[in-house]
Amino acid sequence: MTKKELISAVAQKAGLKKAAAEKAVNAAIETVVEAISKGERVAIPGFGIFNIRERKERKGRNPRTGKEIKIPARKVVAFTAAKALKEAVNK
Repeated sequence: MTKKELISAVAQKAGLKKAAAEKAVNAAIETVVEAISKGERVAIPGFGIFNIRERKERKGRNPRTGKEIKIPARKVVAFTAAKALKEAVNK
């Protein structure tokens, strides 16, 4: 599903015009991105949890040369699906 398809589905299910649904979807996405950027946990009951996880610095290999390189530490976004979402997918 693309963002455009999501907006259409939201408009249809909520009985909104597409312009209003687009504003709502964009606002929801922006709010989630802002919260995650600040390091906050975003939990949506029945859907899942977005978290920030820290990855430690580690050693890796350049696949082209085989030379060992240092991969710097960084933050990554992690998503954990809620039980209801897992059950819906596995029906």
